[in-house]
Amino acid sequence: MIGFLFLAVVLIASAVWVVTAKKPVYSVVGLLAHFAALAAMYVSLSAEFLGVVQIIVYSGAILVLFVFVIALLSSGVDPFSVGPNRLPKAAVPAALLVLGSLALTAYGVFKAPTVGPRVGGAAIAAQAGDANAFGSVADFGKALFTVHLLPFEITALVLMVAVIGVILLAGEKPPLSGSSEQAAKARREMREAIVRAGDE
Repeated sequence: MIGFLFLAVVLIASAVWVVTAKKPVYSVVGLLAHFAALAAMYVSLSAEFLGVVQIIVYSGAILVLFVFVIALLSSGVDPFSVGPNRLPKAAVPAALLVLGSLALTAYGVFKAPTVGPRVGGAAIAAQAGDANAFGSVADFGKALFTVHLLPFEITALVLMVAVIGVILLAGEKPPLSGSSEQAAKARREMREAIVRAGDE
């Protein structure tokens, strides 16, 4: 119960951070913390497969897509100032975080209560591929491609439209627009300005 309350507080705090952060990069960091806490919540509910999918798909793919979108939107602004190299200082905390995640996953696999069917009063551990087991591959795939197929496809379409829109917004706009006469006039004025600058 203590672990559930801690993860619930982290989930709420990270969600608030995502929508209140002033910089988009900070929102992405808050979203990463939210995904990690949600994966830990799945592991605590004996749904290790859903926890791993949460990390691989959302933290490893969707979050990277958000980072690319932010990078594309920032392509037309001034160059970023180079700050100090923080990677050496982050190596030890990152290693501790990875080891802690592995230890939590191992604890969830070997010590979590079983959720499988009961035979003669004793519970049988449900495998990840068994049907009618919470968090199993079979139930997840059945729900994703039957009941939740339309929201799944709509989400994919929304993400694709968002990426295309960002590419169009961040793409280089043509310097000239309008009729060919206007374009020729603009080129002539540009050449005259270059000649005047050379004479000066």
